[in-house]
Amino acid sequence: MPRSPKARKAALLSLSDKRGVAELAAALTEAGYELYATSGTRAELIKAGAPVSDVEDVTGFPPLFSGRVKTLHPKIFGGILAEHTAAAHRDEADKYGVPFFAAIAVNLYPFEATIAKASATLAEAIEQIDIGGVALLRAAAKNFAHVSVLSDPAQYESFIAALPNGPDLDARRRLAIAAFERTAEYDATIAHYLSGSGEVLPSELPGALELTLPLAQRLRYGENPWSRAAFYLARTQHLPEQLGGKALSYNNLLDLDATLRLLSRAPVGREIEPPAQRPVRAAVVKHTVPCGVAQRTTVASAVEEALAADAISAYGGILAVDDSLTKEAACAAAQFFLEIVAAPGFDDDALAILAKKKNLRIMRYGRAAPSVLQHELHVRSALGGVLADEPDPASPPERWRVVSKAQPNASQWRDLAFAWDVVRHVKSNGVVLVNDGVTRGICAGQTNRVSAMRIAAGRAGNYAKGAVCASDGFFPFPDGLEEAIRAECSAVIAPEGSIRDAEVIAAADHGGIALVFSSRRYFLH
Repeated sequence: MPRSPKARKAALLSLSDKRGVAELAAALTEAGYELYATSGTRAELIKAGAPVSDVEDVTGFPPLFSGRVKTLHPKIFGGILAEHTAAAHRDEADKYGVPFFAAIAVNLYPFEATIAKASATLAEAIEQIDIGGVALLRAAAKNFAHVSVLSDPAQYESFIAALPNGPDLDARRRLAIAAFERTAEYDATIAHYLSGSGEVLPSELPGALELTLPLAQRLRYGENPWSRAAFYLARTQHLPEQLGGKALSYNNLLDLDATLRLLSRAPVGREIEPPAQRPVRAAVVKHTVPCGVAQRTTVASAVEEALAADAISAYGGILAVDDSLTKEAACAAAQFFLEIVAAPGFDDDALAILAKKKNLRIMRYGRAAPSVLQHELHVRSALGGVLADEPDPASPPERWRVVSKAQPNASQWRDLAFAWDVVRHVKSNGVVLVNDGVTRGICAGQTNRVSAMRIAAGRAGNYAKGAVCASDGFFPFPDGLEEAIRAECSAVIAPEGSIRDAEVIAAADHGGIALVFSSRRYFLH
């Protein structure tokens, strides 16, 4: 039977992550708390020499059902939820031998770490779904008027510092908020995992979208210097590793996301080359808009061509490559003022060269990141709510067909596939001109396709002659295609679906260029 709650206040500890628990227990004991712990945590505290009782001394039950039930008992939750200053509650606690828990330290089973392992089975993941821990956190957080709830070892230091006088109400309220945030995030992660476990059709969108994500990094400022910002990321995911340079900003992360997406390779309506023979790709982005993208057999030449494609716009941009950055590539990048250089790896010499630019952010990302970004649920705020979309696995595969009399040759096919892969990352109305594996003219965000075509061709200059052209949407009239003919492009790819497709095809035949229709459009807003 525990001591009378009038004699001593109590603390309950049930921890998967036992960092700092010895110091916490020592401070609680010194402050006059009677300690109770679940079996694993108690064993750790006994090794540290802390006086601690087992929760079964309160409940009268050992851990049941392979440890699935340990703390789910009225005496535990009564001691957490009781109002310590209410006479009736104190009388009940005395009558039934319920200790008043004034501090709860709980962190949850490592569900996120378990599912992050490629080898994890569904059964293993389910065993790491915490029930008692979540209930303890919620109960303690509800009763923050009387209880301090610690849900993260990072909170121990400030809590211990406040113990001599007891954490005040504001501090307990902040701890309660953190606990509720943690349980919401935990449940959302479980729901997201189970939705992809094969029990739910992968074509279904979530029935409820939970965006409770832990703070991953505070940012220098928001979209503008007078706003504040932070980056939130699920515990199962990782931000690319920063190897050097200034702190990241809100706009840096948006641009980095856009640049990595440009490196992804979309399945196209025609297999141009085997994956093993795909060239290296380098991309430069500014304000989320592609400035230059190039495909070459070496990293250095890809970087040089991508930066030279629009050297003026590349100033202050972000460069990313899809292979390890070499010394030669780093030398080429160092000639420009860039905000970020990102790669899946860096040669030692390349790092040394880039590190000389103290403000340059050097980012190392996982090789799978570009592909993963393309297949994730894409969310954005609108009208006080959230819009979400993702690729539909039930959608038919993309098809290409040559609709003109002229047929693309092998070189044009390669450039068409590349241009089409780039234009899907360009804000609509978007047009991309490619000549020999390098973007020579990119136009984004126009309100009509004719203007987009003119601007892209103008930026390409002499490179427009013989270039191929990609349009993210169909041509509503022949005039847009006629601009490509006027610029002396040799081939065009665009979606089908205009009520004037026949007129557009006729214009292509009249101009003697190859025209390829895709069954898909790629609007980007």
